[in-house]
Amino acid sequence: MLDPMPTENLRADAERNRQLLVETARAVFAERGLDAPLDEIARRAGVGNATLYRRFPVRRDLIAAVFLDTLRQVVDASERALAEPDPWSAFAGHLVFLGELQASNRALADLLTASIGGKGELAELRGVAFDNLNQLIDNARDAGVLRADFGHADVVLILMAGAGLIQRTADAAPTAWRRHLSYVLDGLRAAGATPATPAPTDRQVLAAMRTLTRTSGCA
Repeated sequence: MLDPMPTENLRADAERNRQLLVETARAVFAERGLDAPLDEIARRAGVGNATLYRRFPVRRDLIAAVFLDTLRQVVDASERALAEPDPWSAFAGHLVFLGELQASNRALADLLTASIGGKGELAELRGVAFDNLNQLIDNARDAGVLRADFGHADVVLILMAGAGLIQRTADAAPTAWRRHLSYVLDGLRAAGATPATPAPTDRQVLAAMRTLTRTSGCA
């Protein structure tokens, strides 16, 4: 029997290296967030930096390889929420689901609140997930159960606050975010609403999202 052709061996090696980098990046991103050093990922995977950059020329490519499946799950969850007949349960339940994702993985906490940009399936899935979340907001507000002054950008601020709390309490009090979110949700009910300070503009919220984009090297 003939040995495999050298090109076939090279392809197999390249695919093994790619999978090793993706799995290592998943672990390192979970520990350190989207701004984790790529050199650290290459070192832990046992490959050279050149191999990493050859497979993933920009950080966004590696993020997509690691998190596409998770974003598909987010889209699926948002679609299930949209099918929920109770608008408040749909909205509140989906926020709890997003909080659970943030608590499970520091990079996901970043990914849900950063403006990653670019094109491809990662951008498409993020767009669908945010559109569905916005529809959940509209449904709850139109039903009169979500306070009327709650805007689409406000949910990003809630996720940002949750991400910060999760990061600070992950070791000492890993479920603290649930208590905080329960208070937030009570405050969002229309029945108990009191006047709030003016909301930041969409431009201001987007600028805050882009701050993480720059610091994580995804710009």
